[in-house]
Amino acid sequence: MSTGVERITDIGPKPQTFDIERATKENRNYRSVAWSGRYLQVTLMSIPAGGDIGLEAHPETDQFLRIDAGKGRVQMGSAEDNLDFESDVSDGWCILVPAGTWHNVTNIGTEPMQVYAIYAPSHHAADKVQTTVAAAEADTNDDPPAWSVQPKHAADKHGQA
Repeated sequence: MSTGVERITDIGPKPQTFDIERATKENRNYRSVAWSGRYLQVTLMSIPAGGDIGLEAHPETDQFLRIDAGKGRVQMGSAEDNLDFESDVSDGWCILVPAGTWHNVTNIGTEPMQVYAIYAPSHHAADKVQTTVAAAEADTNDDPPAWSVQPKHAADKHGQA
């Protein structure tokens, strides 16, 4: 499906520049990997009204998220059933997720919530595009690129939907 919006192509661990705010606001895919380096990765996300990113924890990964459009509610905590941190966020807000912290961001607005995320280390296949949450969940070919430096253990954890 063509939206008339130019997608940022992930060129791997090579120098890259682009207007991240514009690219984030124009992205219509649930997740689109914009750049994959050896130690971090940039993804663009579009979360529909009422949707969420999905409850998860990255045991060995810090994460930075920024809202460029829309409204959300972030929940974080030490366990899947102990999300004791909650904050409403909107355009311009960032979310800092320490490694090992369970977290989710839910779109509480009426328009898509446009987000970019920076993972350190990479979490997704280079140049991966997943149009919907269902497509992301069904994707069995989404391993980080071979050139990325990955932790030796501790797989991500995903909560109950």
